[in-house]
Amino acid sequence: MKQHGLLALALVGALLGGGCASVPRDVPLVDREDRWERFNRAMLRFNDGADKIFRPIAKGYKKIMPKPLYKGLNNAFGNLGDIGDMVNNLLQGKIKDGLRDFARVLVNTTLGLGGLFDPAARMGLQDHDEDFGQTLARWGVPPGPFVVLPFAGPTTLRGAFALPVNSAVDPSFYLSPTAHRNTLNGVRLVHFRAELLTAEQAIFGDRYIFIRDAYLQRRDYLINDGEVAEDPFGDDF
Repeated sequence: MKQHGLLALALVGALLGGGCASVPRDVPLVDREDRWERFNRAMLRFNDGADKIFRPIAKGYKKIMPKPLYKGLNNAFGNLGDIGDMVNNLLQGKIKDGLRDFARVLVNTTLGLGGLFDPAARMGLQDHDEDFGQTLARWGVPPGPFVVLPFAGPTTLRGAFALPVNSAVDPSFYLSPTAHRNTLNGVRLVHFRAELLTAEQAIFGDRYIFIRDAYLQRRDYLINDGEVAEDPFGDDF
Protein backbone atom coordinates (compact mmCIF):
# COMPACT_ATOMS: atom_id res chain seq x y z
CA MET A 1 0.00 0.00 0.00
CA LYS A 2 1.37 3.41 -0.90
CA GLN A 3 1.19 6.60 1.07
CA HIS A 4 -1.31 9.17 -0.11
CA GLY A 5 -3.27 12.27 0.82
CA LEU A 6 -4.76 12.48 4.29
CA LEU A 7 -3.13 9.23 5.30
CA ALA A 8 -1.09 10.57 8.18
CA LEU A 9 -1.99 7.47 10.14
CA ALA A 10 -0.11 5.28 7.71
CA LEU A 11 2.79 5.91 10.03
CA VAL A 12 1.31 3.46 12.47
CA GLY A 13 1.51 0.56 10.05
CA ALA A 14 3.97 -2.28 10.50
CA LEU A 15 7.45 -1.70 9.12
CA LEU A 16 7.07 -3.40 5.77
CA GLY A 17 9.24 -3.54 2.69
CA GLY A 18 12.90 -4.19 2.08
CA GLY A 19 15.53 -4.34 -0.60
CA CYS A 20 19.18 -4.79 -1.35
CA ALA A 21 20.94 -1.44 -0.99
CA SER A 22 21.02 1.16 1.75
CA VAL A 23 21.57 4.89 2.11
CA PRO A 24 24.93 6.07 3.46
CA ARG A 25 24.66 6.61 7.20
CA ASP A 26 25.98 10.20 7.00
CA VAL A 27 22.65 11.16 5.42
CA PRO A 28 20.45 12.15 8.41
CA LEU A 29 16.86 11.05 8.71
CA VAL A 30 15.65 14.53 9.70
CA ASP A 31 16.92 17.71 11.30
CA ARG A 32 17.15 17.02 15.03
CA GLU A 33 15.35 20.22 15.97
CA ASP A 34 11.61 20.14 15.29
CA ARG A 35 11.74 23.80 14.32
CA TRP A 36 8.24 23.92 12.78
CA GLU A 37 6.44 22.16 15.63
CA ARG A 38 3.92 24.97 16.26
CA PHE A 39 2.92 25.04 12.59
CA ASN A 40 2.88 21.25 12.43
CA ARG A 41 0.56 20.90 15.40
CA ALA A 42 -1.82 23.40 13.83
CA MET A 43 -1.79 21.47 10.55
CA LEU A 44 -2.37 18.20 12.39
CA ARG A 45 -5.45 19.70 14.03
CA PHE A 46 -6.60 20.90 10.62
CA ASN A 47 -6.12 17.47 9.07
CA ASP A 48 -7.88 15.82 12.01
CA GLY A 49 -10.81 18.16 11.39
CA ALA A 50 -10.93 17.19 7.72
CA ASP A 51 -10.69 13.54 8.73
CA LYS A 52 -13.99 13.86 10.58
CA ILE A 53 -15.53 13.80 7.11
CA PHE A 54 -13.40 11.03 5.64
CA ARG A 55 -13.36 8.64 8.59
CA PRO A 56 -17.13 7.92 8.65
CA ILE A 57 -17.09 7.51 4.88
CA ALA A 58 -14.20 5.05 5.16
CA LYS A 59 -15.97 3.10 7.91
CA GLY A 60 -19.12 2.80 5.81
CA TYR A 61 -17.09 1.87 2.73
CA LYS A 62 -15.29 -0.94 4.55
CA LYS A 63 -18.52 -2.21 6.10
CA ILE A 64 -20.51 -2.51 2.87
CA MET A 65 -17.69 -3.52 0.51
CA PRO A 66 -17.65 -7.30 -0.20
CA LYS A 67 -14.34 -8.73 0.97
CA PRO A 68 -13.31 -10.17 -2.44
CA LEU A 69 -13.91 -6.80 -4.12
CA TYR A 70 -12.15 -4.94 -1.30
CA LYS A 71 -9.10 -7.17 -1.66
CA GLY A 72 -9.21 -6.84 -5.45
CA LEU A 73 -9.21 -3.04 -5.24
CA ASN A 74 -6.38 -3.20 -2.75
CA ASN A 75 -4.37 -5.25 -5.24
CA ALA A 76 -5.27 -2.93 -8.13
CA PHE A 77 -4.20 0.21 -6.28
CA GLY A 78 -0.99 -1.52 -5.29
CA ASN A 79 -0.40 -2.42 -8.93
CA LEU A 80 -0.63 1.26 -9.87
CA GLY A 81 1.89 2.07 -7.16
CA ASP A 82 4.29 -0.56 -8.46
CA ILE A 83 5.01 1.72 -11.44
CA GLY A 84 6.52 4.30 -9.09
CA ASP A 85 8.38 1.56 -7.23
CA MET A 86 9.98 0.45 -10.49
CA VAL A 87 11.01 3.96 -11.56
CA ASN A 88 12.50 4.87 -8.20
CA ASN A 89 14.36 1.59 -7.79
CA LEU A 90 15.99 2.20 -11.17
CA LEU A 91 16.82 5.81 -10.25
CA GLN A 92 18.44 4.53 -7.05
CA GLY A 93 20.56 2.08 -8.98
CA LYS A 94 18.73 -0.98 -7.65
CA ILE A 95 18.39 -2.53 -11.06
CA LYS A 96 17.33 -6.01 -9.95
CA ASP A 97 14.55 -4.63 -7.76
CA GLY A 98 13.44 -2.34 -10.59
CA LEU A 99 13.24 -5.26 -13.00
CA ARG A 100 11.29 -7.29 -10.45
CA ASP A 101 8.84 -4.40 -10.11
CA PHE A 102 8.48 -4.31 -13.90
CA ALA A 103 7.78 -8.04 -13.88
CA ARG A 104 5.20 -7.58 -11.10
CA VAL A 105 3.35 -4.95 -13.11
CA LEU A 106 3.47 -7.04 -16.27
CA VAL A 107 2.23 -10.22 -14.58
CA ASN A 108 -0.45 -8.60 -12.44
CA THR A 109 -1.76 -6.37 -15.23
CA THR A 110 -2.16 -9.31 -17.60
CA LEU A 111 -2.67 -12.52 -15.62
CA GLY A 112 -4.03 -10.56 -12.66
CA LEU A 113 -6.76 -8.86 -14.72
CA GLY A 114 -5.54 -5.30 -14.38
CA GLY A 115 -4.11 -5.90 -10.93
CA LEU A 116 -7.26 -7.21 -9.23
CA PHE A 117 -5.30 -10.35 -8.42
CA ASP A 118 -1.67 -10.72 -7.36
CA PRO A 119 -0.24 -13.79 -9.09
CA ALA A 120 3.18 -12.11 -9.04
CA ALA A 121 3.41 -12.62 -5.29
CA ARG A 122 2.85 -16.35 -5.73
CA MET A 123 5.68 -16.29 -8.28
CA GLY A 124 8.04 -14.85 -5.66
CA LEU A 125 8.11 -11.32 -7.07
CA GLN A 126 8.44 -9.19 -3.95
CA ASP A 127 6.50 -5.96 -3.60
CA HIS A 128 8.68 -2.92 -2.84
CA ASP A 129 7.72 0.45 -1.44
CA GLU A 130 9.73 3.22 -3.07
CA ASP A 131 9.04 6.87 -3.83
CA PHE A 132 11.00 9.89 -5.03
CA GLY A 133 11.63 11.07 -1.49
CA GLN A 134 13.59 7.86 -0.90
CA THR A 135 15.40 8.42 -4.18
CA LEU A 136 16.44 11.93 -3.13
CA ALA A 137 17.71 10.48 0.16
CA ARG A 138 19.65 7.89 -1.81
CA TRP A 139 21.24 10.73 -3.79
CA GLY A 140 22.33 12.41 -0.58
CA VAL A 141 19.76 15.23 -0.46
CA PRO A 142 19.35 16.33 3.18
CA PRO A 143 15.86 15.88 4.66
CA GLY A 144 15.27 19.33 6.08
CA PRO A 145 12.81 19.78 8.93
CA PHE A 146 9.81 17.62 9.68
CA VAL A 147 6.59 19.21 8.39
CA VAL A 148 2.88 18.38 8.42
CA LEU A 149 1.20 19.52 5.20
CA PRO A 150 -2.51 20.32 4.92
CA PHE A 151 -4.29 17.27 3.52
CA ALA A 152 -0.96 15.62 2.56
CA GLY A 153 0.00 14.84 6.16
CA PRO A 154 3.47 14.33 7.70
CA THR A 155 6.65 14.46 5.66
CA THR A 156 9.97 16.27 5.56
CA LEU A 157 10.93 19.23 3.42
CA ARG A 158 12.68 16.79 1.09
CA GLY A 159 9.53 14.67 0.92
CA ALA A 160 7.41 17.72 0.15
CA PHE A 161 9.52 18.55 -2.90
CA ALA A 162 9.19 14.91 -4.01
CA LEU A 163 5.38 14.97 -4.09
CA PRO A 164 5.01 16.35 -7.66
CA VAL A 165 7.33 13.65 -9.01
CA ASN A 166 5.42 10.96 -7.12
CA SER A 167 2.25 12.18 -8.82
CA ALA A 168 3.94 12.27 -12.22
CA VAL A 169 4.84 8.54 -12.08
CA ASP A 170 1.32 7.56 -11.00
CA PRO A 171 -0.56 6.24 -14.08
CA SER A 172 -3.85 7.61 -12.75
CA PHE A 173 -2.42 11.13 -13.18
CA TYR A 174 -2.83 10.71 -16.94
CA LEU A 175 -6.29 9.15 -16.92
CA SER A 176 -8.80 10.94 -19.13
CA PRO A 177 -11.44 12.31 -18.93
CA THR A 178 -10.82 14.24 -15.74
CA ALA A 179 -14.04 12.98 -14.15
CA HIS A 180 -12.79 9.39 -14.38
CA ARG A 181 -9.45 10.36 -12.84
CA ASN A 182 -11.13 12.19 -9.98
CA THR A 183 -13.47 9.27 -9.32
CA LEU A 184 -10.59 6.78 -9.25
CA ASN A 185 -8.51 8.92 -6.90
CA GLY A 186 -11.53 9.55 -4.68
CA VAL A 187 -12.17 5.84 -4.29
CA ARG A 188 -8.48 5.21 -3.70
CA LEU A 189 -8.34 7.86 -0.97
CA VAL A 190 -11.35 6.38 0.83
CA HIS A 191 -9.92 2.87 0.43
CA PHE A 192 -6.55 3.85 1.86
CA ARG A 193 -8.25 5.60 4.77
CA ALA A 194 -10.29 2.46 5.44
CA GLU A 195 -7.05 0.46 5.60
CA LEU A 196 -5.98 2.54 8.60
CA LEU A 197 -9.08 2.20 10.76
CA THR A 198 -7.56 -0.57 12.85
CA ALA A 199 -4.00 0.77 12.92
CA GLU A 200 -5.01 4.15 14.33
CA GLN A 201 -6.08 2.49 17.57
CA ALA A 202 -2.39 2.05 18.39
CA ILE A 203 -1.88 5.79 18.93
CA PHE A 204 -1.28 6.80 22.54
CA GLY A 205 0.13 9.73 24.49
CA ASP A 206 0.86 12.99 22.68
CA ARG A 207 -0.75 12.43 19.28
CA TYR A 208 1.62 14.76 17.45
CA ILE A 209 4.79 13.20 18.90
CA PHE A 210 3.49 9.69 18.25
CA ILE A 211 2.68 10.43 14.61
CA ARG A 212 5.92 12.33 14.02
CA ASP A 213 8.13 9.61 15.50
CA ALA A 214 6.22 6.75 13.89
CA TYR A 215 6.44 8.46 10.50
CA LEU A 216 10.17 9.15 10.78
CA GLN A 217 10.94 5.62 11.97
CA ARG A 218 9.02 4.13 9.07
CA ARG A 219 10.75 6.43 6.60
CA ASP A 220 14.10 5.47 8.08
CA TYR A 221 13.19 1.82 7.61
CA LEU A 222 12.18 2.35 3.98
CA ILE A 223 15.04 4.64 3.01
CA ASN A 224 17.66 2.34 4.51
CA ASP A 225 15.99 -0.85 3.27
CA GLY A 226 15.30 -2.30 6.68
CA GLU A 227 18.29 -0.99 8.63
CA VAL A 228 16.72 1.26 11.27
CA ALA A 229 18.77 4.11 12.69
CA GLU A 230 18.50 5.63 16.16
CA ASP A 231 15.32 7.66 16.68
CA PRO A 232 16.32 11.36 16.34
CA PHE A 233 13.54 12.33 18.76
CA GLY A 234 13.98 9.37 21.09
CA ASP A 235 14.02 11.51 24.25
CA ASP A 236 10.71 13.29 23.58
CA PHE A 237 8.58 10.65 25.31
